[in-house]
Amino acid sequence: MSSHSVEKVDPSNVRLWDYDDHGHDVIGTRSIGFWLYMMSDAMIFAGLFSAHGVYVHNFAGGFTAKEVIHPLNALWPTLFIFTSVLIYGFGMVALKKGNRSGVVNALLLSFLLGLGFLYMEWREFSELLAMGAVPQVSGFLSDFWVIVLTHAAHVFFGLLWMLVMAVQVAREGFSQNVVYRLINLKLFWHFQAVIWVCVFTFVYLMGGI
Repeated sequence: MSSHSVEKVDPSNVRLWDYDDHGHDVIGTRSIGFWLYMMSDAMIFAGLFSAHGVYVHNFAGGFTAKEVIHPLNALWPTLFIFTSVLIYGFGMVALKKGNRSGVVNALLLSFLLGLGFLYMEWREFSELLAMGAVPQVSGFLSDFWVIVLTHAAHVFFGLLWMLVMAVQVAREGFSQNVVYRLINLKLFWHFQAVIWVCVFTFVYLMGGI
């Protein structure tokens, strides 16, 4: 049987709390604030998808889902936005390595892929407009237009953000403000890909099959 000496501790000298002010990580704090915005944005899309569950069969004697939704038409936009997110990820790797040109090139390539995504969305809705499948025809079409175009609006503003960040990286390098904006843009852009997965699955696949 072995015995171990136990060190006695004076309770009056034990410090349970750290009262010193160590400051805050500015980038981390601002990222948390952006997460709060993302949560509110997620609630908006949750409401839109809930409405879709109600109006998905509300055709009002007009166009049915199978007549206006074609899953294969949404496949190419899916590949474009996923590739754009992947390229942006490579840009973040370049950021970690301090490679300014790598970040700028990744932002511009991601921008072009996102622009291609919007172009294909524009073509699809131009065809719907030409055939008369407009929002006022039925609850289903109103819901369809709102969901897809709300996501497209987010992508559009994300692309504007990318252009601004490309200019800022080229001019300022990797300052604290530039880095936290790049991180928040990464969160925003990945979120658009996640939302598009939901749109593709619940609107295009389930609606067109």
